Amino acid sequence: MLRRGAVVAALGPVLLATPTVRADDVRGGQRAVIETLDLAKAWRTTKGAGVLVAVLDSGVDRRHRDLAGSVRMGKDFTEGANPRGVTPRRLHGTYMASLIAGHGHGPKGKRGIIGVAPEADVLSVRVILEDEEPGFREFNSAERFENVVARGIRYAVDEGADVINMSISKELATRQERAAIRYAISRGVVLVAAAGNHGERKIDGGFAPYSYPAAFPGVVSVGATDRRLRRAAFSNWNSSVLVSAPGVDIMGAGPGDQYWVGRGTSQATALVSGVAALIKAKYPDMSPPLVARALSTGATDRPPGGYDTATGFGVVNAARALTEAAKLAGHTEAAKGADAHDPAMPLAGGVAGPVKVITRDQRQVTLYSAVAAAAGAGALASLAVIFVLVRRVRRAQSSQEA
Repeated sequence: MLRRGAVVAALGPVLLATPTVRADDVRGGQRAVIETLDLAKAWRTTKGAGVLVAVLDSGVDRRHRDLAGSVRMGKDFTEGANPRGVTPRRLHGTYMASLIAGHGHGPKGKRGIIGVAPEADVLSVRVILEDEEPGFREFNSAERFENVVARGIRYAVDEGADVINMSISKELATRQERAAIRYAISRGVVLVAAAGNHGERKIDGGFAPYSYPAAFPGVVSVGATDRRLRRAAFSNWNSSVLVSAPGVDIMGAGPGDQYWVGRGTSQATALVSGVAALIKAKYPDMSPPLVARALSTGATDRPPGGYDTATGFGVVNAARALTEAAKLAGHTEAAKGADAHDPAMPLAGGVAGPVKVITRDQRQVTLYSAVAAAAGAGALASLAVIFVLVRRVRRAQSSQEA
């Protein structure tokens, strides 16, 4: 039986392989995303050069022609789940990596997938298995794999990642994951994660369930929009959602030089990670909270009132996000010095003092209530006496004048 904390790819219900699509037709399939994110304008400022984006996923095919030369193979935290000799499929991870940093191929890179940050590099960190892999059930039921996401985050930070993309979700959080996220943020790393794809379920309480790691404080939680830039039916809605991005009919790369079309908050998350990479390329010292602010402030298609739990502050726009980042450059929201909090420890320092129990003494409450009532009655009596005396004085003065 799968544990409730199992880590899975945040793909929506549909994932279609399209190996028959010619590479020079792929770019046309990306046109809507390129225009929605206003990438042509953003690329006049930066294309993400010098930034390392860690893709915590099922692994990346570094030989795909649209990613060749941009992928660094990192650690596999799922080792031992699959039987010996089984080769990872790396479908989902390759797909996400291409949306973030695909550089196309052919003359001037005009063919194939172009990512949001085509000059960025990718660090592949394997923390999930594809559903079809033989070790999938073992991976999602064995306790030894419980904290692979936390370990993957710390590894990516130590390997120099500037942005960590997590197009993955799970229902339960762990203390180790929370600590790893604090560690990443303290090191200036931007974390982006999928809000989840349970939005089509019958929901109690008026919102979809929270998904982790997206719901952790400090993580940019991303929802998916449809072609009309409204919340996609499958996308979770709750107060963790910060921004959204296109997540329906998104074309990306698959292993073996194939191309895929799919939907999910996974795709939306990868697109937002690409925009975060553009910001970090232009402003490498910008703190994660300020990057998140630039993403949210620069969003378009904002909901009425400026925010809602469906699409957050709106749909991410790369050009506007860079403009907002320029206004924030030079500021910081990170504590420094001896008084800065140790990110590896809980906010209370890890030591909880004794809980002071206050007993409600009903007899004392009754006594003081009676005293207060008597005092109130006395005050009213005094006011009545003063009122009578004032009237007598006025009558006496009136008689003398007559």
